[in-house]
Amino acid sequence: MTDSILYTREGALARLTFNRPAVLNAMDFEMGARWRDLAREVTRDPEVGAVLIDANGPAFCAGGDVVQMGTSGAAGSEVTAAAHVIHEGIRAFVTSSTPVVAAVQGAVAGGGLGLMLTADYIVASRASRFVSRYANIGLTPDLGVSTLLPAAIGQRRALALLLQDRTIDAETALDWGLVSELANDPAARAAEVARFWLDGATEAFGQAKRLVRVGAHRPFTENLDDEARTIGDSFDTPEATPRIAAFAARTPKETR
Repeated sequence: MTDSILYTREGALARLTFNRPAVLNAMDFEMGARWRDLAREVTRDPEVGAVLIDANGPAFCAGGDVVQMGTSGAAGSEVTAAAHVIHEGIRAFVTSSTPVVAAVQGAVAGGGLGLMLTADYIVASRASRFVSRYANIGLTPDLGVSTLLPAAIGQRRALALLLQDRTIDAETALDWGLVSELANDPAARAAEVARFWLDGATEAFGQAKRLVRVGAHRPFTENLDDEARTIGDSFDTPEATPRIAAFAARTPKETR
């Protein structure tokens, strides 16, 4: 059986590729379990410095495989259990100190929005389209959409997508802040973004991502304490020491 998500390593870069193109990479129960397992694996691996998520076929992800759910005789309790499994993978990526970039093409729908927003940096093709469609089939948001979507684009715009049958194009997604940038070849550009992290102060990039992501859901004073600890820890690292020395050497003495 073909893997629903391909996993490859290119040095410190882990690449996850959604691989159900015939169904627009809709996530069925098996794919959800593989997503969780891979998320745990790469975020716990100290040798992984960055993650790239992309997809095979004409679409990034059409959300959950509603056809499978609707024709397999699955009960609501099974759908809830499957959502919890996928959510474990989302939680692993979002709360980790491993930066994630996504390369997005074609359609992104429903829960696909949440999977996309798991990434910290999103490169989309100019032909990409984004839509909710949950309520069209009588369902409610999952896969982090009710939290990650308003965090990215604001509550009013999130509600406009969730409460209307509305599709937005790539330019609108960029204007709203749903994606980070547009590219003719999103996979190639996403690889450049990941390489920038890996060629630089990789740990500092990862900790900056963690502080922003986790900080959005904590009291401000906890964030300040975490920032203080993290910058102190980073100050003495092999990444920071030579960079700080080089910065000091470049700074004119009269400005010190």
